[in-house]
Amino acid sequence: MGLLDPLPESAHQVTWLMGDRGVPRTYRHMNGYSSHTYMWINGAGERFWVKYHFKTDQGIEFLTQAEADELAGSDADKHRRDLYESIEAGNAPSWSLKVQIMPFEDAADYRFNPFDLTKVWPHGDYPLIDVGRMTLNRNPEDYFVHIEQAAFEPSNLVPGIGPSPDKMLLGRLFSYPDTHRYRIGPNYAQLPPNRPHSPVNSYAKDGPMRYEPSRAARPYAPNSYGGPAADYGQFGDPASWQTAGELVREATRRHAEDDDWGQAGTMVREVLDDAARDRLVANVSGHLKADVSRSVLDRALQYWHNIDKEVGDRIAANFA
Repeated sequence: MGLLDPLPESAHQVTWLMGDRGVPRTYRHMNGYSSHTYMWINGAGERFWVKYHFKTDQGIEFLTQAEADELAGSDADKHRRDLYESIEAGNAPSWSLKVQIMPFEDAADYRFNPFDLTKVWPHGDYPLIDVGRMTLNRNPEDYFVHIEQAAFEPSNLVPGIGPSPDKMLLGRLFSYPDTHRYRIGPNYAQLPPNRPHSPVNSYAKDGPMRYEPSRAARPYAPNSYGGPAADYGQFGDPASWQTAGELVREATRRHAEDDDWGQAGTMVREVLDDAARDRLVANVSGHLKADVSRSVLDRALQYWHNIDKEVGDRIAANFA
């Protein structure tokens, strides 16, 4: 790959992280996103693609780079303590849950790959829809028990929600529970912070630290001894995206804007104001001054020129 052809996939995320949103003032003052695309199936069996947005009700607030540098060295637990103290004082933070919904058939011919983790669906095409609110109103009783042993995984889905052909999501469906098995143990789902309120019937049996017996002599399926078998009739077939074969196995198709720098450029020119652009230039320039070799510096300057010429020129002016 030559000097003048850096890839654009990371540009939107890098621009986001190097700007104000990359250094939130507190956990309470930042948004959360699924990033991945998931699938919803309604009662009629119709399928849709969905992205989740958790918008902070406290408003967006950020730290300057200088403030963040000072806190990193003097008070590394600042964010965690702020969240704990806010909840303890009765100032429970909340986030409004909104979703973007794309009809199943739109994905094939959309102008960029809608399952590309590095892309954002324009709100003009798929507007945000209000769903509800998440409120953090109780602190953990014991940090190790309820936080360190918590095990979240995108494969833990309820009926009606399924994965998409997002390649990063498909990797995480496997890697997250596999990491929990290594980090906590094979029976991590039995621990209090992870176990569901309803009874669980699975094919899992034995293993270190298992304390709930499987109550099945032959916990595998199918078997000829009357062992357990999943009742798909109760919930229907698992969520899938069968179309022309399995979508994830189809040959990669290029979309008109897959290799476009436009989303990052639009953020710089239309989302950020003058002051935010000033901080973006200062943040990027400051990091690039930290013993970056000339060859890497040249590639970084070309990268920012590809995103936006004016911002790229301003960054480059610091290295003239």
